[in-house]
Amino acid sequence: MDFLHALIMAGGGGTRLWPLSRRDRPKQMLALVENRTMFQISVERLAPLLPPERIFIVTGQDQIAALRADAPHIPPENFVAEPCGMNTGPAVGLGVIHIQQRAPGALVAVLTADQHIADKARLRQVLAAAADLAARGQIVTLGITPHFPSTGYGYIRRGAPLAQIGGFQAYHADGFTEKPDLPTALSFLESGLYSWNSGMFIFQAGRILDEYARQQPHMHTLLRAIQDAIGQPDYESTLAEKWPQMPRISIDYAVMEGAQNMAVIPIDMGWSDIGSWQTLYEVLDHDADGNAARGAGRDHIHVETTGTLVYSDRRVVTIGVEDLVIVETDGVLLVCRRDRSEGVRAVVEQLKAAGETDLL
Repeated sequence: MDFLHALIMAGGGGTRLWPLSRRDRPKQMLALVENRTMFQISVERLAPLLPPERIFIVTGQDQIAALRADAPHIPPENFVAEPCGMNTGPAVGLGVIHIQQRAPGALVAVLTADQHIADKARLRQVLAAAADLAARGQIVTLGITPHFPSTGYGYIRRGAPLAQIGGFQAYHADGFTEKPDLPTALSFLESGLYSWNSGMFIFQAGRILDEYARQQPHMHTLLRAIQDAIGQPDYESTLAEKWPQMPRISIDYAVMEGAQNMAVIPIDMGWSDIGSWQTLYEVLDHDADGNAARGAGRDHIHVETTGTLVYSDRRVVTIGVEDLVIVETDGVLLVCRRDRSEGVRAVVEQLKAAGETDLL
């Protein structure tokens, strides 16, 4: 019998929310929007659709202890450790073989631990609908209804209608486009045929492994060797031997862009990947002047201040400023324009080059 499992991707260090996000405190471990970590929210919003024993997490070995502490109701054996980060192609494969080994014939929903979804009930509804479609052999992706011509997201083009299922319209997926330039993004938005790629996929475990075998035969051979060792005394040594041989490739490039029988369900559910301080600002509540504050010192005192995000454990006072990001944490103060907040990546690279690893 096919039944749905969740595979939550919770690896990666994350630099786009520096200085709050650090190597030992990545985005999914931060309480950015609610008073719980992004990882805790990603687990809790699956109830009551999925019980804890059907939720699996793939993450780095160094993050497992913290994530287990955040979700003690999930069985410890459901946390699958990557020896090192090798991108989402190998990570999804590793999670899927563990689920398949435990539950042959399972359906799998690949989700992430660091996305904001405002309408949690709608997420559960669309996952249930997508699972019904995946049980028919489709690989289903959730496409986010675009609200502006983003150049930072990938896009999925919808083709002919495929099925009405669970109150949602599914379409054949006619192709993926990675992070287009602005004129292309504008044309996508105007056509009405494109959705943002959410990175959420639903499929039969065996079906996706067949795609690995067809498109990534070397990776599939490595995954099969690891799967054969699951539950055996040589599992750790086999994983340590095979994992470094994996190609560093995303699941989109590795499998999804060339997959057969791909479907997309367009949906609007208040989604954001919170990929910068600017996008965090957009999902937070604002006061009458468009200001947002988070952190223990969220009592932001402001005079003639508009459109400003403050994240600090201290009380911050601003006078006569607009559209800023002000972040103070762990001995670092960041001040920048909101529309330049993605520049923190360049700062992180400077710190790496200077050997200032204590700030990373």
